[in-house]
Amino acid sequence: MTIASVNRDLESLTLTLVAEYDAAPERVWELWADPRKLERWWGPPVYPATVVAHDLTPDGTVSYYMTGPEGDRHWGWWRIVSVEPPSTLVFEDGFGDETGAPDPSLPATLARVSIEAREDGGTRMVLVSTFPSRESMDQVLAMGAEEGMRLALGQTDAILAAAEW
Repeated sequence: MTIASVNRDLESLTLTLVAEYDAAPERVWELWADPRKLERWWGPPVYPATVVAHDLTPDGTVSYYMTGPEGDRHWGWWRIVSVEPPSTLVFEDGFGDETGAPDPSLPATLARVSIEAREDGGTRMVLVSTFPSRESMDQVLAMGAEEGMRLALGQTDAILAAAEW
């Protein structure tokens, strides 16, 4: 199973997901670095993502939307803070309005992705989302973010195993 653990820490205002893979760090990095691979897993299975812009450089942006079962679109954006391939990605992660612009009525988080090799040749990926306040954390979790990330990450094993690498 991909997901090794999920931890909500209400004191530090973080949601941490840990995933383990039987793939090299460089391959796991491609889940983030390749927009076509990213859109195959970033949304839960019933809300697939479409990546519109993808610039993984400091101050770069990623914009995307997830399409719901009824054809409804839910926009999101990232502002890249720092990137060190293939091990670290830090970005501000927020919701967009119907045009894709940042929606100030919904909170943004700071996401930190760490990808490191395990001694057995596999990889451990840790994704930590830090919320600006307890209210923000409660709001985003009430929207189903934890379950959505579990479902999204659950799709990554199949992508890593695919022959088109």
